[in-house]
Formats: sequence, C-alpha cells, structure tokens
Amino acid sequence: MSKQLTIVAQIIAKPEHRELVKSELQKLIPITRQEQGCINYDLHQDIGDPNLFLFYENWESRELWQDHMNNSHLAEYLKATEGAVASFVLHEMQPVD
Repeated sequence: MSKQLTIVAQIIAKPEHRELVKSELQKLIPITRQEQGCINYDLHQDIGDPNLFLFYENWESRELWQDHMNNSHLAEYLKATEGAVASFVLHEMQPVD
C-alpha cells in the first residue's frame, strides 16, 4: 500500500505579476480540495516576501497526486501564469517511520 504523500510547492511570482499569480493559485484551491485523495491543500504567502507562495498538500498516495497533476485546471493555471512565475520548486515527501 502506498504511503501518504506530502507536497511542498514553492512558487515565486515576478513582482509585477504577484497579484495575477496569487489569484490563479487561489482558483486551484476549491477544485483540488474536491479531488479524490486530497487530504489538505493549503496556500500560504510569505510575510517578509509577498512574492513567495507555498502550497502545503497531503495526498492519500503518490498515484492520486499524479492524477491531480494531470488535471485540466493545472494546465489552465500554467497557461494563465506563463511568464509570471520566477521560480517553482516542488518537494515530494513521505513520513518517516
């Protein structure tokens, strides 16, 4: 059986596109929270650097998270924010027994 998967995704918006990126990230929340396997999907914005956003996500399995990654709403987000994101770093993590 697959272990729970934790995702930490760091998105740094270009300063001139911060509000666009934030708005597009917020659109993902209600859709993703309804997806099979989503335990939580929480967006955070750094207090000291408002261009830095972080998603903290927990999924029942890596397979269900991969289904999420292939959904059309993520493709729409990528299209809407093309050229607006300075950096994107994704960490796939599992609990340590």
